[in-house]
Amino acid sequence: MTKELVIVRPDDWHLHLRDKDLLPITVNESAKSFARAIIMPNLIPPITKLIDAKNYKKRIMNALKPNLSFNPLMTLYLTEETEPTEVKEGFLSGVISAVKLYPAGATTNSQSGVRNFEKIKPILETMAEIGCPLCIHGEVTDTKIDIFDREKVFINTVLDKIRTDYPTLKVIMEHITTKDAVDYVFSGNENLAATVTTHHLSINRNDLLSGGIRPHFYCLPVVKREIHRLALLEAVVSGSPKFFLGTDSAPHLDHDKESSCGCAGCFTATNTLEILAHIFEEQKALDKLELFTSINGAKFYGKKINSDKIKLIKKNKPVRFPEKISTPNGEITIFKPKFETKWQVQV
Repeated sequence: MTKELVIVRPDDWHLHLRDKDLLPITVNESAKSFARAIIMPNLIPPITKLIDAKNYKKRIMNALKPNLSFNPLMTLYLTEETEPTEVKEGFLSGVISAVKLYPAGATTNSQSGVRNFEKIKPILETMAEIGCPLCIHGEVTDTKIDIFDREKVFINTVLDKIRTDYPTLKVIMEHITTKDAVDYVFSGNENLAATVTTHHLSINRNDLLSGGIRPHFYCLPVVKREIHRLALLEAVVSGSPKFFLGTDSAPHLDHDKESSCGCAGCFTATNTLEILAHIFEEQKALDKLELFTSINGAKFYGKKINSDKIKLIKKNKPVRFPEKISTPNGEITIFKPKFETKWQVQV
C-alpha cells in the first residue's frame, strides 16, 4: 500500500484569486501547493488591457509571502472591442499566456463577455496565427436552454464552428462537466484540450440538491448527473494528455453564498491535492496523478515542466482541514466533499 507519493510540483490551469482584501489569502493558499496558475481576468472591472494584466500581476506578487514561490500566468478578458494587436503584443511579449472567452452572462462577472461571436473573428484569427491559447467557458446563455444542457448546446452551436473555422487555434474547454464534453475532447485534434476541477470530480447534482440545497456545492457550470462525473473521472485517470487540472477555485464570502441568490463557486485551493490523491487512489490510478496535475497542462501550454517536487503523505487517520478561512470582510468556506481523505501535502 502506497504511503508516500512524490510528484512534480503541480500547476493550476484555471484559478480565481480575486483582488484587494481577498488577494493575500487566495494567492498564498494556492502557492502552498502550486507553482503556477492561469489567472482568471473576471474582476470588476475586468482585465481587458495589457496594462491591467501587468498591474494585477504586480498586486499578486506583492501579496505573496516571501517564503513562497508562485508564478501567475496572466490572461486577457475577451470582449467584442478587444484589439487583435493588443493580444498579439501581450502574448509575444510574455505578458499574457492566454485569452479568456466568457459568453456574456454565463458566470460570475461575465457581463462584459461576448454576445456576438462574429465580432471576435479577427481576434481568433490572430490567436491562431501566433499560437495563443483560447480558454473558453463553454456554456450558452439562452434562458430557454436548460441549465444542465448548456455545455452540450455550446459545443454543438458555438465551439464546433470556432474550431472548424480556426483548426490551428489552441482551445481549452475549461471546467468541463459532461460526458458530451469528454467525448468531444477525445475526438478532437491536438489543439483541443480540457481542464477538469476538483469539485466536479468529487460531487454530482444529488450532492448539491438531495436533502436540501448545499450552497457551498453550487458552481457554474453546475454539477451534473453521476454518469457525467464518472465520465470525467475516467478521462482524468486515463492519463490522456488532453485533460489537466484547472481547479476553478473561486472564493466567495459565506454571506454571499448563503443568501437568497447565492454566488457560484467552490473554494478548493486549500485541499485540492489531498482530495485528488484520494480520488486517484480509489481508482487505482495514483501513477496518473502527476500527469493530470503537473505534466499535461504544461505541455499543452508550451511551458517547461516544473523542476521541483512535492510530497504527499498518507496518514493513518483522515486529515482534518479547517472549515473556514477568515478574511477582513467575513468567512470563506473551504470545499469539503462527502468523503474523507488520509492524504496530506507535506509542508
